Amino acid sequence: MEIMSFKRIWTMFRARNKEFFRDRAAFGWNFAFPFLIIIGFGIITGGESLQQFKVGVFPQSGETVSFAQTDIAQTFQQSKAVHFVPIANVEDGLKKIKFHKIDLLIDGRSSQKSYWVNSASPKGYIVERLLRADLQPPDTLSIKRLVVDGEKVRYIDWFFPGIMAMNMMFSALWGVGYVVVRYRKNGALKRLKATPLTPFEFLSAQLLSRIFLLMFTFLVVWFGCDLIFSFRMQGSLLLFIFTFLLGGLSLCSIGLCLAARGTSEEFTSGALNFITWPMMFLSEVWFSLEGAPAWVQHITWFFPLTHMLKAARKVMNEGAGFVDIQFECLLMLLTTMIFLSLAAFLFSWDE
Repeated sequence: MEIMSFKRIWTMFRARNKEFFRDRAAFGWNFAFPFLIIIGFGIITGGESLQQFKVGVFPQSGETVSFAQTDIAQTFQQSKAVHFVPIANVEDGLKKIKFHKIDLLIDGRSSQKSYWVNSASPKGYIVERLLRADLQPPDTLSIKRLVVDGEKVRYIDWFFPGIMAMNMMFSALWGVGYVVVRYRKNGALKRLKATPLTPFEFLSAQLLSRIFLLMFTFLVVWFGCDLIFSFRMQGSLLLFIFTFLLGGLSLCSIGLCLAARGTSEEFTSGALNFITWPMMFLSEVWFSLEGAPAWVQHITWFFPLTHMLKAARKVMNEGAGFVDIQFECLLMLLTTMIFLSLAAFLFSWDE
């Protein structure tokens, strides 16, 4: 048996490091990406700690709550654990609390002392305790507790579609974009170039193959978890699946566009992170962006993951039909056609 050579190991170690450092794009991105994430969160949160609870106050206009118009306990107003969200009217506030966009809704009119809570919300339970603890004993008896009318949406029913969408996003972008770049780097695409296969046919086959695997995985995981949690599907299950199909196609097409000319696996990895991480944090996968700066909410409309989740949650939690989500479906379909066509136009078989 040949003795292990540390000299060969050292030679390969140096060669791989030189390859990495010479790839200026990948080298620079490994330093730039953490800074971009930190700066992004600093802008979103205003440099402060991320607020844990969101309390809506109505009637309020603008982007901040004016406490001069409210009758909220002074200590509760100054709580660092609470972020107050202005709500225009009670109807809008009740809808937001029903779908876990806010944790508590307070009537800010001085003549009224009441609040609404979603009893199915774990955060609502905690923030209600904070409010009650900060009230003076006389006020505790006069303030009125109201529960959201109608069937409440469980937090798991709001949260789980986000996890499914996030998993689909990573699988779509990495399973298409990264793989095609690897094909190009190891010479597999050069051999395919000698065949009658066109770039559009190759990319379409990659997209269809990935979407088949995505939907197969999605259905297995969804129905398996449904046996455990008994999800409450208010709308059509077929329409719900259809929204994820369109979302998966749009995400795969973005991955194909990125891989059209990519040659560096390291740079492609960085670029995929640049695409996936903002969508993961800003498309309401884990938490609602209610109360975030308006410009942040506007940016989310450029992400196909946002539209997939909006459509899916409308169907599942609100019982929406196709007419109610046709705008989101159109945007996802348009994204697919644009990026797939662009990928076919830019595609290169060679490095």
